[in-house]
Parts: sequence; C-alpha cells; structure tokens
Amino acid sequence: MHTQLGRTGLRVSRLALGTVNFGGRVEEPEAHRLLDHAVDRGINLVDTANTYGWRVHKGHTEEVIGRWLGTGSSRRDQIVLATKVGDPMGEGINDHGLSARNIISACEASLRRLNTDRIDLYQMHHIDRTVVWDEVWQAMDLLVTQGKVRYIGSSNFAGWDLVRAQEAAQRRSSLGLVSEQCAYNLVTRYPELEIIPAARAYGLGVLVWSPLHGGLLGGVLDKLRTDSAVKSAQGRAAQSLTEHHEALETYEKVCADHGLDPAVVGMAWTLSRPGVTAAVIGPRTPQHIDGAIEALELPMPDALTARLDELFPPVGRGGPAPDCWLS
Repeated sequence: MHTQLGRTGLRVSRLALGTVNFGGRVEEPEAHRLLDHAVDRGINLVDTANTYGWRVHKGHTEEVIGRWLGTGSSRRDQIVLATKVGDPMGEGINDHGLSARNIISACEASLRRLNTDRIDLYQMHHIDRTVVWDEVWQAMDLLVTQGKVRYIGSSNFAGWDLVRAQEAAQRRSSLGLVSEQCAYNLVTRYPELEIIPAARAYGLGVLVWSPLHGGLLGGVLDKLRTDSAVKSAQGRAAQSLTEHHEALETYEKVCADHGLDPAVVGMAWTLSRPGVTAAVIGPRTPQHIDGAIEALELPMPDALTARLDELFPPVGRGGPAPDCWLS
C-alpha cells in the first residue's frame, strides 16, 4: 500500500487522493467525507493545485482542504500534502509561471488557503522555459530552507526538462526534483518513451494522473448504454471514444470474461508498470476509492497484460526511445 517517493525516505501511498473534482463536482461536505475515507483506508498522499476549484473560484479546493485540516488536530501529520504552482491565478502579468516572485508568493498564498505551515510536495504544474533553472532553484531552495516546503516535484514535464532541472540542481548541490506527475494509461503510453526512463535514471517517483484516461477505461461503453456515464463521456475521454471504440469494446469484453471491473483492470495495469510510484485518483464517491484500492490487490497475469498490449499497443515496438522505433 505504501512505498518510497523516488530516492527520498518519504513514504507515500500507492494511491493519491486527487482533488480536482472538489468544488463544482464534489461539494465541500462530501469532499471532507472523501478525505476522511481515504485516510481511513490508508491513503496518505493528497494532491491538489492552487488553481483547482476554478468552477467556484481559483484556490477554492485548497480552501476546502484547509478547512478539513482545521477540524482535526492530527490530520495534518497523517497526510503528505502536495500542491502545485505555475498556472495563472490572476490577470496580472506576473501571476503565473515559474519566476522566483511567483513561486514564493504563490507558496505563501497556498499555505494560507491550506491552513498549514508547510507543503510536503510542491510541484511545478507545467514547464516554464522562459525562466532559467538557477532562478527556479533559488526560489525553491529558499522555501525549503525556511521550512515552508519539504520536497519539490514537477508535473507535465518532458523528459529533457527533467534532465535540465536535475543537472541544474546538482550544480547547486540541491536535492532537486523528487517526483514527476504525468498523464499515463493504456491509451496514453508516450511517457514510456522518455519521461519514465528519465525519472527512473534520476531517482524520481512517478505520479500518474488520469490513470483511466478521464474514465474512458472505466467501462465507458457499458455506462453509455445504461445512461450512467458522467465524467466518462466528457473531456479527453469523449475525444478518444471514437478513435478507440473498437478496442474499448473488446477491452470491456475481456474484463467481463475475467469477471473484473474495467476500471479496476485499467488502474491495476497502470500501478503495475515499472517506475510508477502512485496513481492519482479523482473520486466522487467512497466507492470510487474502494475500487481503486481493489486494483492495488489485483495481480496482472502476463497473458492479460499481453492482451491489453494488443488492444492498446505501445509506441513503436515498445519500451524507451530510441529502441522502440529502431528497426
């Protein structure tokens, strides 16, 4: 259920409670119940971002978590709290990106909303190639020295961004990144080319967002037939539905033949992949959390993995670049 985050001594659950649905899809009382249920089931990694909650207002999700933390004196020490910086929080020309000014001011604002004195994992939400790495690390090192941040992570970086970040950190004798959060699932296998290999080479944990491709791998066709699709028929899932319709039909049949929920199979596949530390789930009900935990306990036989590779093949011949495309 728990593992070390990359090369650090920090132990995190193999499932992270993602909070992108808090505010607009999950109202505050239910969000607090989900947080309680996740902690009770052994999930200690809570992932958010300063922009989450935008359906209400940016920062709303951090405020919801902050109020939950304020209702129990031991809750803060029970969780590994992760948030993000970089996306626009206002209309000002300096209210986004990875300048030292924005990193530090955004951190202070997140701490206030989260009702805490420290962030365990402070993640750069997207790469900002307009800022030199020395500036980024100067700001991050200051926050670590002040005790406001424990570890630094990235999200949505390319493989070569991870390399540049780590090489710059090493020149400063800094720990640098300890994790990368990327989209990865049976449909989106591009991280196998360079992101995951780079992360493993530098000792970074890999946190996976959208492990079911926005619900596409959670039995979307059956849900559409029974008019029970919610998120599964929206966003990236809807965009990929036509392209992968035939493969999804077979996928859901294979899962049914094994007596398994497609969501459990898709999650189990992601969690079984080399280099993956944890999957970030975005539950709307306690049952969603329980289903993800079931995936942790599901073995992935070689025959089932091979069948899934046939339905959703890796890029080229599979594996890291450049071998995957060399003849």
